[in-house]
Amino acid sequence: MYLQQIIEDAFTELEGVLLQLSNEQYTAKSTHLFNATIGQHVRHIIELFQCLVNGYETGVANYDKRKRDITIENDTTTALLVMRDIIYGINKPSKPLMVEASFGMPNETIIIESNFTRELVYNLEHTIHHMALIRVGINELTDIVVSERFGVAPSTIQHREACAQ
Repeated sequence: MYLQQIIEDAFTELEGVLLQLSNEQYTAKSTHLFNATIGQHVRHIIELFQCLVNGYETGVANYDKRKRDITIENDTTTALLVMRDIIYGINKPSKPLMVEASFGMPNETIIIESNFTRELVYNLEHTIHHMALIRVGINELTDIVVSERFGVAPSTIQHREACAQ
């Protein structure tokens, strides 16, 4: 499916950056990111996808129930391995899903009707947003040069290209 390929391309771009980072850079706190680390943003991306992939079988995804696995945020090798698992895990046909969310209200859960494809779109947009934040951290903490497309929505790239002509 075309959408899965776009997600794989975004992950490939993110992997290319992670391969250039030391674990020290990956775990360094960024003042521009309110003391968050690049690794924490990567973990967040990964764990939302994990919630979706895990929810596929049950028909219920709950992004609030992330594991918050610190090995993903502290070790680039672990993050890269899990990202490859996600690429494999998203290659499924769409089907109806329910999304549970509490929005910080511990005794309140809302259930939203959705589907696997719609949630892949949500996760892709979420990934691009966090890649933009990761770019801020990279610019602050490293000398790594990232693509001018890194962390930029495809529609924004198309708009910029159209304006340049």
